[in-house]
Amino acid sequence: MNPRAFWIVAVLALLLGFPAHAAAVLEGRTLTFEQAGQTVASVRFAPELGDLVGPVTQGGSTWLGIGPVLYRYDALGVAQTRLDFPDLLSSLDNSGGVLRVTSGPSAAQDSYSVVDNQIQERVVFVPDAAVTTWLARAAASVPDAELKDAVKQDPTNPFLALRLAQQARQQNDSFTALSETQRAASLPLPFPASLQLAARFEALASPSAANLLLSRAARDFAARGYDPALPLSRAAQQAYGDPLGELDTLLERNQLERADVWIRYLRETSPRFEGWPQVYARYAALLDAQNRSGEAEEWRAFSRSLTSGTLYNLGPNALLTLRDAARLCALALALCLLAAALTLTARAWRVQGRDTAEIGGRWLSWLRHPLSRMRRSAVAYAGWGEKLVVFALLAGLLVALSAWTWAARSQQQLNAPALGIGTYGGAWFYNGLDDLELRPGRDSGLLRGLAAQLDGDDTLARSLYAAGGAPLPCAQNNLGVLAQHRGDALQARELWRSALSASPDLLGPAYNLGLQPSAPQAVFQREYRSDPRLCYPDQRALVRALNGGLAGQLGVLAVSPWQALLATPTGLPTWLQGVWAALLLIIVGLNLVWLLTPAPETAPRAGRPPLFRVLALLLPGTALLDGAWGAVLLLGWAAALGSWLVGRGSVQMAYLPGVPENALLAALLILYLLNALGVVLQEVRGARAERSQRAA
Repeated sequence: MNPRAFWIVAVLALLLGFPAHAAAVLEGRTLTFEQAGQTVASVRFAPELGDLVGPVTQGGSTWLGIGPVLYRYDALGVAQTRLDFPDLLSSLDNSGGVLRVTSGPSAAQDSYSVVDNQIQERVVFVPDAAVTTWLARAAASVPDAELKDAVKQDPTNPFLALRLAQQARQQNDSFTALSETQRAASLPLPFPASLQLAARFEALASPSAANLLLSRAARDFAARGYDPALPLSRAAQQAYGDPLGELDTLLERNQLERADVWIRYLRETSPRFEGWPQVYARYAALLDAQNRSGEAEEWRAFSRSLTSGTLYNLGPNALLTLRDAARLCALALALCLLAAALTLTARAWRVQGRDTAEIGGRWLSWLRHPLSRMRRSAVAYAGWGEKLVVFALLAGLLVALSAWTWAARSQQQLNAPALGIGTYGGAWFYNGLDDLELRPGRDSGLLRGLAAQLDGDDTLARSLYAAGGAPLPCAQNNLGVLAQHRGDALQARELWRSALSASPDLLGPAYNLGLQPSAPQAVFQREYRSDPRLCYPDQRALVRALNGGLAGQLGVLAVSPWQALLATPTGLPTWLQGVWAALLLIIVGLNLVWLLTPAPETAPRAGRPPLFRVLALLLPGTALLDGAWGAVLLLGWAAALGSWLVGRGSVQMAYLPGVPENALLAALLILYLLNALGVVLQEVRGARAERSQRAA
């Protein structure tokens, strides 16, 4: 219906005394409003906008769900209200007198009440661009010829208004362009759409409008319970308007003044976004290039402050650093074992050949007399101290593999989408949390309790905080916030004091007691919220809730070593993983037997054959394993060689701090010199012992 006919019908409806509402009928993808058998208005929805839910008539208005958005239409088919939901709508129901809206798939559904044209419950957006970019896509689906009609039928969509403003500007209609631009910047929006619209205004060189939208986005971000204390994944950030993408665009264009506005928005609302160390370092380098070293250092200091609360304060990649450190340790220990095995075999080779000749030879004896052959293995000829060192290296290898497994699994769980959306709560979050199978205890109680508190279920939050024993200091702070909300200020302050006394570095109780902490979360709280500050679990608490401590993984190794080794994330095929795990366990078992079994009587006659002497010089420490210095030299050599291989790119361990190649080569040279000195002294001592025996 063209605009003139639209208004003629509206006037006739008033003059003829038609009722205030019309019957709304949905046929296919067209919503038709009829009065007295005549069509008053119709609205057609493009297929790409998603499924339609409804319509439902309530109080003279018609509600219709389209994708993740719920519209309220008047009798003339004009949208009066738009409500944004966190996921695609699945049902509408007003049978109880209150409009109930359900969103999300059957496995993760949220239910909401709409009263006085407002959603009553908290909305946590699913990090899905199909949901958060719906308004922009709806505006883009309208053909240019139908743009004016679309704006009249849906005056709530700012992306439509902005398109109309651009069209009017091309037609030299400055009045319409200005009014629609101002209207687009003033319409209420959730923060993901505000950020998308702000990026559009940046492209149109309208910085004041972009600044306004960024400010509104930050306030909506805070009002919905999102918080700068929590990490924000790259996928979630892209779904939430992608401010980092806009920042990258501005930096590439060398628009540093505008880039500063966007990076400060990120710093204020979600400073722990994925990849923040690289972004802050890049921005600081650009400031240095402009001779703004003071500002650059301030950004570097801010970046360093964000490492607090991570494992060993190593930053967001702490687990990856620990994983690679464990892999390097495993590599070094494997090199130690290989070097020790080669040297001990070279020393025992001749004597072993004579001893095994009696039982069928070096190889056939494994079939004819396996127990006797096992007692004549190369390690069996070693002294007790050497056997002990070899067994300790094997035990260390098992521990390193367990640490590798624990760190890799913890990082994988920590990267779960549910933990990277900038807040907790909502059906989608709980569904993802259930998949993680949290370990029962106080840390998981803190995580679930905080989600319940943010969602408004105070009773459940209290019970979860107390799960597993006395509440953690962080949970005590949140219990104090609950007490403050119910008007018990005295108990609230007592809980905050107790939390701060137990953990003096907690920001929440310090803020709530008026101590004026200066962390980014405190600045955010003062600017955008009037409530007391909640306490959020840091990376260490999350790791404990998700995967427990490393001691738990070592317990698995002790109880079920086979399963522990099979879980090592080597990336090998299952059958090959099983082969090396079985071989390693067999070797550990044999070394334990050799450690407790006396060496063959012929062991002292092994001597120091030429090949042994060559290997003793090439593999530092292997000839000195009967003393403490031998193990030190061997471990140092293996660690330096492993680090050199990593530095050369032969082994990929990207998260380990780099060591200069010159330093590693110098360390290897020193180790070889010390080893040569030790071997020479050992030879001298051996020669003296032989002379003493001959003299006797």
